[in-house]
Amino acid sequence: MQQYNNTSELIETLNKSYLLYDQEFDDIKEEQKDLQKPGIDKTPSQNISYQIGWTHLLLKWESDEKKGIEVKTPTPEYKWNNLKGLYQSFYDQYGSYSLQQQRKILQKQVHEIIEWLEHLDHETLFVPQQRKWATTPAKWPVWKWVHINTVAPFKNFRAQVRKWKKETGTD
Repeated sequence: MQQYNNTSELIETLNKSYLLYDQEFDDIKEEQKDLQKPGIDKTPSQNISYQIGWTHLLLKWESDEKKGIEVKTPTPEYKWNNLKGLYQSFYDQYGSYSLQQQRKILQKQVHEIIEWLEHLDHETLFVPQQRKWATTPAKWPVWKWVHINTVAPFKNFRAQVRKWKKETGTD
């Protein structure tokens, strides 16, 4: 897994991976957003709904903890052993939006995450057990949760979108 020396590196990598991911949707037509292709895990709409769902959860975990609300990850309704159900809830919640609306929602959430990161001190971001929601048996620091829910899927899912575009002749 990629490592970061400081907050600026994380933000720069997050922003760069997000922008590259988002650009992949520039030439996908609205009427194609729900087109499933064999051998490709998600439609474009499902792909971006997944990203919206996880970035929303990341922001919600932080917001709830600051409000003194006990955070149950990933959500009170879904446990870690039912991620398929969680993903389906993302598709159901965000899939009715147009691709442009989905992109705007994700853009807003990425900007909120960057703003949040800019206000965290080094210890909170890079030392484990600084947030209750991030304190799991793995004892990941907050930066790792951010990476796993932003940078990593933006890179991995960008490849899926590119493959989908190649299969549909959109690239």
